Parts: sequence; structure tokens; C-alpha cells
Amino acid sequence: MGTSLIHPTAIVSPEASLGDNVEIGPFTIVHGNVRISGDSTIESFCEIGYPANDPGSHEMLEIGSHSRIRSHSVLYEGSRFGDGLVTGHRVTVREGTKAGRNLQIGTLGDIQGHCQIGDYVRLHSNVHIGQQSVIGSYVWIFPYVVLTNDKHPPSEILNGVTLEDYVVIATMSVVLPGVRIKEGALVGAHSSVSKDVEANSVVAGSPAKFICETHEIKFKDDAGTSAYPWRRHFHRGYPPEAVLEWISEFS
Repeated sequence: MGTSLIHPTAIVSPEASLGDNVEIGPFTIVHGNVRISGDSTIESFCEIGYPANDPGSHEMLEIGSHSRIRSHSVLYEGSRFGDGLVTGHRVTVREGTKAGRNLQIGTLGDIQGHCQIGDYVRLHSNVHIGQQSVIGSYVWIFPYVVLTNDKHPPSEILNGVTLEDYVVIATMSVVLPGVRIKEGALVGAHSSVSKDVEANSVVAGSPAKFICETHEIKFKDDAGTSAYPWRRHFHRGYPPEAVLEWISEFS
């Protein structure tokens, strides 16, 4: 277990693989089917590598380096996260979740597993990601958003939502099964999205309808500057190489 720091009350399986400078907090359980890369912190009362119900999902749980799992979170076995995973408190992530670098999951986030998530995705608090969801990179999903997957609940036929790169889903929206929201689109708050959304467009309402192109939305306090694409002006927390690419794109 290298130079890891394990609290005396934690239970860590001898079969678990911990990199250097991994910290395991009080009363946390780390099961054997787990690999945690270096410089990561698992806070108190977490359960890491919880056994999956799906017999086909008994793969290793892999957590990349420089990650932080906050207290009372549960991550099932059979998922894989790139470097820089960050969670809020009381997060649940089920088996079969494959995520890239720097995923951020807000407090009480619920990822139901068997889904794909790209790099630098931001999920705010109380977000629900249904199975079979496919989420691109640099996506923002705000509080209380639900991505669904069952057209005729309850049924055995799942059809997940697809969100392409740079999509923004505003708070308390629901995206219905099988919908594809294309690159750079914005879904307004309190929307119910039942049809595909075209790239760089704004939809809102229940059912959601086309409002305008994203570039038509202006900052109210900034002399009419376009608020979208957001990557034109918002760079905090993103890798320098991506920011340089965005600056070049809009120069």
C-alpha cells in the first residue's frame, strides 16, 4: 500500500491497491476489488468498491490520481475514473461508469451506472444520470437535472440520453429517453426535453421548444457581449491547452 495514510478506524482490504500518498479517512471501507492511484483522498464514512448486483460487473473499481471522494459517498466496483475525480458528500456511483479526467459530481449526485462520461464534466448537486447515458466532454449539468432512459416505465428496454460536448442543462430540467442534445446547445431551466436538440441552439419549456441560437443570448451587464459559447469567456478550472485552443477559436 505504499506510503498511504489509513485512519485506524478504516477497513481496507489487503487486496486493494493504493498508490503513494493516498489518504483513507475514518470509518471508510475499501473493498479488495479497488485500485486508487496516488495523491488521492477518500474522506470519512465512504464505501469504495461496493459489490455490484450485476454478475457481469465484477471488474475492478479504478480511481485516478489526485482524486477526492468526500464523506458518506459510495462507489461500486466495475467503474473507471480518470485523474482528478472530485465528489461532493453522499454521492452514489453504480457499476459500469466509465469517466474521463476531472469529473466533478456534486453533493447527493446519483449516477446509475452503465454510462460513459467524457473529460471535465461538471455535475452539480442532486443530479441523476440514468443508465445508458452518454455524456461528452466539457458538459455542464446544473442542480436537480434528471437524464431518463425508460420510454414506457417500468420496462426492460433502456434508451439513454446523449449529450454532446459543451452542452449546458439548466436546473430542474428533465431529458427524456433517447434524446440527443447536440454540441454547444443550452436547455433552459425547468424544461422537459422530448426531442433532439440541434447544435448551438437554445430550447426551453415543457415540452421544450426552440427559442434562439445560443450566440443571441447576451450578458445584460457587458455591452451586449454574447454569453455563449461559454468557452469564449469562462476558463476557470480547465487545462491550459484547452483554454489556448478556445482563445484561438474565438480570436
